[in-house]
Amino acid sequence: MELRARGWWLLCAAAALAACARGDPASKSRSCSEVRQIYGAKGFSLSDVPQAEISGEHLRICPQGYTCCTSEMEEKLANRSRAELETALLDSGRALQTTLATQLQSFDDHFQHLLNESERALQDAFPSAFGELYTQSAKAFRDLYAELRLYYRGANLHLEETLAEFWARLLERLFRQLHPQLLLPDDYLDCLGKQADALRPFGEAPRELRMRATRAFVAARAFVQGLGVAGDVVRKVAQVPLGPECTRAVMKLAYCAHCLGVPGARPCPDYCRNVLKGCLANQADLDAEWRNLLDSMVLITDKFWGPSGAESVIGNVHLWLAEAINALQDNKDVLTAKVIQGCGNPKVNPQGSGPEEKRHQGKLVLQEKSPTGTLEKLVSEAKVQLRDAQDFWISLPSMLCSEKVAMSSASDDRCWNGMAKGRYLPEVMGDGLANQINNPEVEVDITKPDMTVRQQIMQLKVMTNRLRGAYSGNDVDFQDASDDSSGSGSGDSCPDDLCDRRVSKKNPSSRTTLSHALPGLSEREGQKTSAASCPQPCASLLLLLLPLVFSAPRPTWR
Repeated sequence: MELRARGWWLLCAAAALAACARGDPASKSRSCSEVRQIYGAKGFSLSDVPQAEISGEHLRICPQGYTCCTSEMEEKLANRSRAELETALLDSGRALQTTLATQLQSFDDHFQHLLNESERALQDAFPSAFGELYTQSAKAFRDLYAELRLYYRGANLHLEETLAEFWARLLERLFRQLHPQLLLPDDYLDCLGKQADALRPFGEAPRELRMRATRAFVAARAFVQGLGVAGDVVRKVAQVPLGPECTRAVMKLAYCAHCLGVPGARPCPDYCRNVLKGCLANQADLDAEWRNLLDSMVLITDKFWGPSGAESVIGNVHLWLAEAINALQDNKDVLTAKVIQGCGNPKVNPQGSGPEEKRHQGKLVLQEKSPTGTLEKLVSEAKVQLRDAQDFWISLPSMLCSEKVAMSSASDDRCWNGMAKGRYLPEVMGDGLANQINNPEVEVDITKPDMTVRQQIMQLKVMTNRLRGAYSGNDVDFQDASDDSSGSGSGDSCPDDLCDRRVSKKNPSSRTTLSHALPGLSEREGQKTSAASCPQPCASLLLLLLPLVFSAPRPTWR
């Protein structure tokens, strides 16, 4: 009798196991109340959720044991998990974008303030010191400051040629003003322009301004552009959609434990990292070029200091302009004699006044403004923030697992490993696309990199190259043109193919395009184009003129 009872018990146990294997609902009847609560809290209809667990053969992502999820629930939760990860990526990127945009705005405001202050100092001091010699040529000075702003903001200008053209225009204007009694036709002014390098009518001021301004403006422009490009890369990469294999993996990570009736099980840390390293493999490939960019930006801030630094030069452009006019007035008689010797005697203007009548000669001595410490503080803060952001792309998986996923505190036998509660045994993959070939959680095709990410890697390389060139004082967009102009040039003659052409009288902004406009700032172009008050139509007119390209060669000025 005892043997019969024991046999019956074994028979019943075997039947129960068979029922489990068949997925017989009678063998499992746990309530789905906890899943219903979680599902409803996410805004889904509770009518989707069964009252008790059902067989899971219909599941396409989660393990096919007894489940509280229907096919419709699994699909909705998969879409929700993808959306939640994409939102987390956008949030993480937005935080870094905000940091970079704040830096960009602060540096941009400071550099533009320096230039505006220089122009304002010129407008305050030059009229009383130089009289009509300045007022009748005021447009040339306004044009120079406008072009310096355009260059800084990313216009396709060669800065050395811009300065050379300014000095050539200014010499023509001032020479005419100093000699109203003479007729000075275009061919005579052409001759004057050809001799300008040897005559050095403005003394050392043009050379000094060229050497210092090119280094200062190139460094300031490249640094602010670097901030803009970095923010733009983060914005574009954060919008890269997740693939279907990632969606499946994130669903298993986030919600399959709910479907299998263990909603309290938190994902194992290494499991979470493998899922997100697979999902964000392309983003991690930004790491090398991202670090190169940020390192180059930190390095170029060294060029903000010293005699040729942005702080000393951008806010003191007017000092070299004053020095130039002083030199011209001091050397007027010698200059006139040499011009007549080289170009011949010009005809007398019968309607012109004598040389003394309109000659308002005064000497202007200005003091260089001392640094306020603002730039030093900005650079100090930026260095800290840029260094903190260096590992942004490769730290995303761990950061998201820690902050956005309710991850277990340790890989133990109580965490969710994608299949059940238990240990997670696979090793954690490396960073980047190539290291995901054996990722156990996400099937990644390492032969098909994301094109958006590859394009942004190229943008980082281009900007890094521009920063490295700027560190050496070169604008890489005009590297070939400026390689031979680093010397003093005091005795160089003007090339015939350039000097034989008349200097253009076009508005400076009419021949520029914003080929490297600062991301996030180009829409404000024109709002800060002058230290003087400018009516609102000025900004609109400037924007309308920007697409026109000035192609005529310009004279050099050394």
